[in-house]
Amino acid sequence: MRIIRSIVLYAGLALGANTAMADMSAVEALRDGDMQKLNFHTESKPTPDTVFFDADGNETTLAAFEGKHVVLNFWATWCAPCRAEMPSLDRLEAEFGGDAFAVIPVATGRNPRPAIDGFFDEAEIENLPIFTDPKQQLARKMAVLGLPVTVILDAEGNEIARLTGDAEWDSESAKAIVTALVDTP
Repeated sequence: MRIIRSIVLYAGLALGANTAMADMSAVEALRDGDMQKLNFHTESKPTPDTVFFDADGNETTLAAFEGKHVVLNFWATWCAPCRAEMPSLDRLEAEFGGDAFAVIPVATGRNPRPAIDGFFDEAEIENLPIFTDPKQQLARKMAVLGLPVTVILDAEGNEIARLTGDAEWDSESAKAIVTALVDTP
């Protein structure tokens, strides 16, 4: 029954429902399996303009991704649940990444670059960029108290949902949620 409900809701959203104007409960109803842990906020929350670093060590902020819906994942090389979910985040980025959507994994805390590179090679992570937050400044400002934590940002860069713990980010439910959000005019 849940699958039928999800299909009906997904079809309605795909056929032109404006989720920006509509009640987010329609998007929330797409949650199934691991995505049931995804908590949508009643009001979007601004994100901090805190610096973190790209793969080349250049400073960046979340403002660099405005215009895209973002799945912002806080993780660490030593975190087993983080490592378990990373391949599904990679597949989500492979399928949806582009002008309207991005998966942004941020290794927070002590994560030496050789350890990140080694894990990406071992897990065959091919589509995700490397970002680091070595002093956990972004994680602290965003109230990340454990790992993994994944935050969904709207195209204006505001936090609209949060999931604590690992999840299958390429599940049918996750893909339906991403599709509904990205298709928002």
